[in-house]
Amino acid sequence: MQLGPTLIVDTFAEAFRMRYVRLIVTAVDEYWLDAALRETTGFASSIIGCDVEIGVERMLNSNETPDGRPGATVLAFGFSVEALAKAIPNRIGQCTMTCPTTAVFNGLPDAAETIPLGNYLRYFGDGFEESRLIGDRPHWQIPVMDGEFLVDETLGIAQGVAGGNLILQGENSHVTLQAARRVAEVLAPIENVITPFPGGVVRCGSKVGSTYKNLVASTNDAYCPTLRGRAESKLVEGAACAYEIVIDGTNEQAVGKAMKLALEAAAGDDILAISAGNYDGKLGKFHFHLHELLEA
Repeated sequence: MQLGPTLIVDTFAEAFRMRYVRLIVTAVDEYWLDAALRETTGFASSIIGCDVEIGVERMLNSNETPDGRPGATVLAFGFSVEALAKAIPNRIGQCTMTCPTTAVFNGLPDAAETIPLGNYLRYFGDGFEESRLIGDRPHWQIPVMDGEFLVDETLGIAQGVAGGNLILQGENSHVTLQAARRVAEVLAPIENVITPFPGGVVRCGSKVGSTYKNLVASTNDAYCPTLRGRAESKLVEGAACAYEIVIDGTNEQAVGKAMKLALEAAAGDDILAISAGNYDGKLGKFHFHLHELLEA
């Protein structure tokens, strides 16, 4: 199938069931909100080596936030409730609470499952913390050096889908990176999805396993242009660069919609082909066939 000048390879992306939380982070202004978001979402690109996959879902106007200040929603994905219960309070305590003027609220108030957040962080208050009801939801006020850190007592947990992906193949790194950036910019304001890698783009895609027995993943040699002739290549003729886009979402429909938008944004002159990564359908429950996404 062709999308303009770009070949869309007849393949599928393989994604996985994961649990997620939605955080609402607010601050006094955009500067400190940006600082909090950068810190909170750091070191969180891939669950292979990070505690969570996390990213900004969308920016919020002050009339959309619980405290009437600038804010953003943040999605964080993990393999289990237990993994999120460990990772999220640590991140909020070390990365968000430490940022001036921030507050954190539960973005899934109706979820059946929850994990502690303020219930865990309140102990930092050393006995000076106070419980407070906002509406019908309990929060904690923790004294800090610029006033108080306000945080929801618990966070809701829901089931999501992680690992939707596309692999863009271009004539050179310049044009391929331009296409990858087009995708990142198109997806940035979309609700219910995140692209957790730096700038929304992956330069070092991975495969399962390694010649080194202690590694669970290693470089995806099939898409490394310098390994042509040394490894079996999946790059089309003329491709000298590949970048991957990874998409996590709150449900299968959200990931599929985002992948379709990404395909349409990436295709163009000098993008020779777009493919996707999978494991022959053996590992992930969700299969996103590229041709079917475009035909839908």
